[in-house]
Amino acid sequence: MDSPLPASLSLFVLLIFLAIIKESCQGPHEKRLLNHLLSTYNTLERPVANESEPLEVKFGLTLQQIIDVDEKNQLLITNLWLSLEWNDYNLRWNETEYGGVKDLRITPNKLWKPDVLMYNSADEGFDGTYHTNIVVKHNGSCLYVPPGIFKSTCKIDITWFPFDDQHCEMKFGSWTYDGNQLDLVLNSEDGGDLSDFITNGEWYLLAMPGKKNTIVYACCPEPYVDITFTIQIRRRTLYYFFNLIVPCVLISSMALLGFTLPPDSGEKLTLGEYANRVPLVQTQNQLTNYLCTNRSELYYPTF
Repeated sequence: MDSPLPASLSLFVLLIFLAIIKESCQGPHEKRLLNHLLSTYNTLERPVANESEPLEVKFGLTLQQIIDVDEKNQLLITNLWLSLEWNDYNLRWNETEYGGVKDLRITPNKLWKPDVLMYNSADEGFDGTYHTNIVVKHNGSCLYVPPGIFKSTCKIDITWFPFDDQHCEMKFGSWTYDGNQLDLVLNSEDGGDLSDFITNGEWYLLAMPGKKNTIVYACCPEPYVDITFTIQIRRRTLYYFFNLIVPCVLISSMALLGFTLPPDSGEKLTLGEYANRVPLVQTQNQLTNYLCTNRSELYYPTF
């Protein structure tokens, strides 16, 4: 006669059976909820209970990496994660009526989302983000975190090269909604999130403060709101110090030292030849490459 199943094995089989039942019931609930929410949903409708009130959108930025600082073309290329959070009045439900479903992931083309863009974008497609799903919770809270490679304009001043600091602004705002319809709010007073930043080999990242601006443009009487982040960076000078500054100082010192020797001294000629050839050979390529690639604007004629 076969012995009954051990208690532990019976419990394991029961748990698997309950999990299968729960999963089979969860699918229809989520499908029914999606049909309920999206059947009459209008992606063009601003999701507010009162049309006279602005919709608050919390905006944040996570800086992953500074990819390149193009001094010649006055461009900054960065890897960023945007964060937009708002409450959609039309996407609320009672979780107990839908099998305990608390949140959904919905593609952004099926929902209304704020048309926030970078104003000073230099990208060919203007919007360099990847459109990820929007996380919608039962209370109407929507979270949209699109990552992207951003190419922004930046006025770079290389007067004090290689001991220069640069401040590059990234200005984000709604393209069509004014401040009376959409209110952008900085989600952190500290500015951009730098917790996952990957160190750049040429630049130190000093800070990334953020600021909310409300501006009335000449074209329109309504105020427009934008969030401006300022990436503050400082050039790493060690490479340029040993390849440009030290050789130049040595050349100048040896040239001055030559004046202290008698005119008929043979060492004076030897010292001059050494000063003209050895350090200059090591420095010329570095200096020429930088001037040709990054400082060509200095040679443009002005009228």
